Order: sequence, then C-alpha cells, then structure tokens
Amino acid sequence: MTAHTVESGEFAGWQTWPDEPFEHDAAGPFYFKFDNQGPVAAFRAERKHMNAGGVMHGGCLMSFADFSLFAIAHDGMEGEYGVTVAFTSEFLDGALEGEYMEARGDVLRRGRSLTFVRGIITANGRPVLNFSGTIKKRKKKT
Repeated sequence: MTAHTVESGEFAGWQTWPDEPFEHDAAGPFYFKFDNQGPVAAFRAERKHMNAGGVMHGGCLMSFADFSLFAIAHDGMEGEYGVTVAFTSEFLDGALEGEYMEARGDVLRRGRSLTFVRGIITANGRPVLNFSGTIKKRKKKT
C-alpha cells in the first residue's frame, strides 16, 4: 500500500493512506509518521467523531487503533498488504472534540506472515484506549 505525504495543514509532512476510503474519508482522516520516539499516528478529534454524550465514539477510537496497528508495523510490512486478524482494546477515558489524538506502540513480534502489535491512544496526552492486535500479510485481492 502506498502512503501519501500531506503537503499542508496541521499534519503537513505526515503520511496517510488515501486508498483506504473508510479510514481516510469516513472515520478519519488519520495520519502517521516516524519521529525520534518511533512510529506515531494522530488526528484531531472533530464533531463527526463524537457520540451523543459528547465524547468520542468508541467505534472511532477502535478504527483509529486499527489504523495505528499498521502505522506501528509499517516499516516491517515491506510494502505488502495486510489484514487485522485479532484485535483487543480497553477504554480508559473519553476523548473530547478538539483534542489531539495520538497513538504509539511497539511491534512485539514479527514472523513471516503474522505481526503482533500493542499500543496506547492518548487525547492531549491523557490515556484513552489501550489496544493490541495481530496483522496477517496477504496478497491483495484483485
């Protein structure tokens, strides 16, 4: 999957996957890059991400966590396509509109076809979701 570098706005210099319509257009857009601490994914919480209670919808947090699995594992995917085959999460707190959402994590193990990832999402630095997942490399269906 080919990443695209954002040229303007708050996330200029970050990358995104515009070929992912759900994560890029519907739920996101979500962004990722590599900094001196390693891989990081981020986005800005908007009204469309909130539930009726005024906090971020859990489905949005889990969608961002799924995106983040691939951002964290990106370097080891070697340009191959992958799918999430396992995913777990725990909600720790609610995120509010306008907050800066960030995910960081680690690759726990990388095999020939499976990659195991864990991470945490923060809202303005406050932990809101703990997650882990398994990615399976696959040939893209045509």
